[in-house]
Amino acid sequence: EQRGYLEEYIHCNPLFLTSLSPLETGDIAPIIVRKMAIAGQRAGVGPMAAVAGGIAEMVGKGLLEYTDEIIVENGGDVFVRTKTPVTMGIFAGDSPLSMRVGLKIASKDRPMAVCTSSGTIGHSMSMGRADAVCVVAGSCPLADAAATSIGNHVNSKADIQDAIDFGNKISGISGIVIIKKDRIGMWGELDLVPFQGKKS
Repeated sequence: EQRGYLEEYIHCNPLFLTSLSPLETGDIAPIIVRKMAIAGQRAGVGPMAAVAGGIAEMVGKGLLEYTDEIIVENGGDVFVRTKTPVTMGIFAGDSPLSMRVGLKIASKDRPMAVCTSSGTIGHSMSMGRADAVCVVAGSCPLADAAATSIGNHVNSKADIQDAIDFGNKISGISGIVIIKKDRIGMWGELDLVPFQGKKS
């Protein structure tokens, strides 16, 4: 359903699919389109940087009408609401830190988003070379767009602090984790814990 809304909008507005810069949308655009556009505006990227997070959130909110616990994962972007905390491992490709650290997420009071972008793995477009940029926020489209935007600023380990300084100015996000090779940087209200998961 949500993909259909998005595809129909793109059919009429093809720039929405290809723009790498923020776009405005009209009030009559579908909700998912408006959420993606707003996320792109806040993070300084094109709206499609928020597509996986946008889909995850819309599906998750729809399912919350039938249950009080939900986890929706869409290509590394997670919408979650659970009664007890859950720990999510961070996959970072060939980094020695990949699946060795995780984020403990408490979402009893409200849904949370945990979105990850990479410039070294996966098919998503990134202007940087971070192994993983993980963003925590209340909005899944925003966390998705912010992870892409922050990741665009990481090409080497030396860029981690500057990327964090850039990212913590994006309104609405509550935490950032950046992994590049054997280095990790973090900012915000995060519970980073050891994690022993499979790397494949």
